[in-house]
Amino acid sequence: MKLAMKLRTRLFLSISALITVALLGLLLGLISVMQMAGNQEALVRNNFVTLDLGLKLRQTLGDQLIIMLSEKPDPAQFAASKQHYFELLDEGIAHEQGGVEGQYGFQQAKADYQSFLQALDQSHDPTRVLTGNDDVTAKFNQLRNGLIAEHKRALDNINDTQRKARDRALLIAGLLGLVGLAVLIIGFITAHAIARRFGAPIEALAQAADNIGQGNFEVTLPISSAEEMNQLTKRFGIMAEALREHQATNVDELLAGQQRLQAVLDSIDDGLLMIDREGHLEHLNPVAQRQLGWDTDRLGQGLGSALERPELDEQLQLVLRGGTLERAPEDLSVEVDGESRLLTYSLTPVSHTQGHILGAVMVLHDVTEQRAFERVRSEFVLRASHELRTPVTGMHMAFGLFRERAKFPPDSREADLLDTVNEEMQRLMQLINDLLNFSRYQNGLQKLTLGPCSIEDLLEQAQGRFAGEAAQKGIDLLVEVQGPLPRLQADQAQLDRVLDNLIDNALRHTAAEGQIRLQARRHGERVIISVEDNGEGIAYGQQGRIFEPFVQVGRKKGGAGLGLALCKEIVQLHGGRMGVYSRPGQGTQFYMALAV
Repeated sequence: MKLAMKLRTRLFLSISALITVALLGLLLGLISVMQMAGNQEALVRNNFVTLDLGLKLRQTLGDQLIIMLSEKPDPAQFAASKQHYFELLDEGIAHEQGGVEGQYGFQQAKADYQSFLQALDQSHDPTRVLTGNDDVTAKFNQLRNGLIAEHKRALDNINDTQRKARDRALLIAGLLGLVGLAVLIIGFITAHAIARRFGAPIEALAQAADNIGQGNFEVTLPISSAEEMNQLTKRFGIMAEALREHQATNVDELLAGQQRLQAVLDSIDDGLLMIDREGHLEHLNPVAQRQLGWDTDRLGQGLGSALERPELDEQLQLVLRGGTLERAPEDLSVEVDGESRLLTYSLTPVSHTQGHILGAVMVLHDVTEQRAFERVRSEFVLRASHELRTPVTGMHMAFGLFRERAKFPPDSREADLLDTVNEEMQRLMQLINDLLNFSRYQNGLQKLTLGPCSIEDLLEQAQGRFAGEAAQKGIDLLVEVQGPLPRLQADQAQLDRVLDNLIDNALRHTAAEGQIRLQARRHGERVIISVEDNGEGIAYGQQGRIFEPFVQVGRKKGGAGLGLALCKEIVQLHGGRMGVYSRPGQGTQFYMALAV
């Protein structure tokens, strides 16, 4: 801070000195010009007064001569003219006493005029005073010549004043030019000294800063004759050394972090494929090498060509553009050492802190054994459902015949037990049917009967099926369609099953005076159909498992936990996807997105 203040003070004093010299020179020039202008104005004004009085005297003297030469001279007029002439002479004398005196002068003109008047009084014939009287003529010529000489002197004074003013103006201009030249020379010398003292070291420091910015810390710092620049250079060197040490520390930490990350990637149970922004493989961990039976020679290839799955390139480009896969991708089937393996995968973009995408990560998980177990489970459930359905159906029919023949009072214990058995047998039949339907969907045995389907009719019919139950519970069942909407190519019976399941769940989990809304709207190339209630909602941690089979999470439990799983299978069979959005205590919205 002291260094900056000292340098700033020196620069301020140098510039202030230049400005002071320039202002002083300009001020002196202005004072001289103003003084010269004032003197010139006074001299010219005084000489013009002299010229004016001389002209008036000569004119008045001419008037007197005309009066004297007239046939009948008027003594009164001549006396008035003399009086006026003396007044003009007195005015001229007063003007001379004010500081302007000539070679002839108005005092002398008055004396000559008085001599002329005396000679005129001594003449006996006034009409011949200028032709026959040498004395009067001589006095008149002396007076006239004196006035003419005074007139010429005044003109010469004016010309001399103008010449002197011009000479003085040239002198002042020269002095101002010298002052300007001196300021220019001093400024040039000062600027050159500043540039030489500070410019070259500053340029050297700027070059050093550029080198440091490019990562080159081996820089040469300048040595200046200015103490301030040497102090700045010293501090710059300290900063460069600190940056060099910081970079070395960061590089060590970066290498250590990279090694830790490499160890983590190599030790996880799933396979990882690192992909750059161009879609080429950059790295794969040992687990991925074992899962795919690859060596590192696949690096640099495109993802689709490396896995022999061209559709992966389209999915990867979607992820690299910031999009997401709308539905879970199919399993990858690979052959490794004569053994077939099934792998699930996910593609996730790798983003910079500033938002742009740097690449993607593909995570591989071996589900060979899991898929085999699911297949066995599905086959078991399918066969068990078939095997259980026949005897249970027979038992239910036999029980129905028994109820018709058994006569018990309606309020008896026996009648109550029979109702309980009937409800449980119906529940068992519904469970067996759900298991059978779910197994058919999972094994691809269920086929869709596609046809034109009106979304408005679909929702209104669903509302009609549950209107009575909703009214009994005091729940408003509303239909909201943001239309018009296109007709779907879908299996309406299967979509009715999905809506029935969702509305039934909403009715069971919505309190009295609640509200359920059946909604439909278009979103791009898809139609979103949703069932929304304002019931108790689902906890955030349980929403991820809501569509898993045989799983009951949150809310009110009941059944085998196949309803939502079956709904998801039906929607996926239509080429759509199903999801849930819920906030605990504020309600739940189940939605399905179907292609138009």
